[in-house]
Amino acid sequence: MLKRKNRLKAKTAFKATYNNKNVFSNDLMILYVGKLKEDENCPTRVGFVVSKKIHKRAVVRNRIKRLMRENIRLILKNNLCNNINLYQSLIFTAKNEIIDKDLIEIRKSILILLNKIANKKI
Repeated sequence: MLKRKNRLKAKTAFKATYNNKNVFSNDLMILYVGKLKEDENCPTRVGFVVSKKIHKRAVVRNRIKRLMRENIRLILKNNLCNNINLYQSLIFTAKNEIIDKDLIEIRKSILILLNKIANKKI
C-alpha cells in the first residue's frame, strides 16, 4: 500500500495539478505534473484517476488503480526513478488500453512517463 504521506487526496490539490498544465502521455496513461518542489523535505504526492469511460464496473476501475498504486510504491521504495521526487504532485489518468495489461506492462509505461518528465524542462 502506498504510504499516507505520498497520497494525493484533496480536491484542491488535484485542481492545482491540473491547472499547472504540464501533461505527458503514452498509450496506457496520461501524467499530469505539478509544480517543482521548493522544500526538499515534503514528499511527492501521487493521485490516480480511472473514469467510468474506461469501464463501467467499479471492480475493474479499482483493480487498475491498485496496479498503478503498487507500481508507484515499488518505484519509490527501490528508487527506480529519481525524477519522481522533484515534483509536489503527480496524477496518473488511465486510458482505455490499460484494461488488459498486467503489473509489469503498467510499470514500463509509468517509467517511460517519468523519464519523459526528466528529459523535458518544466
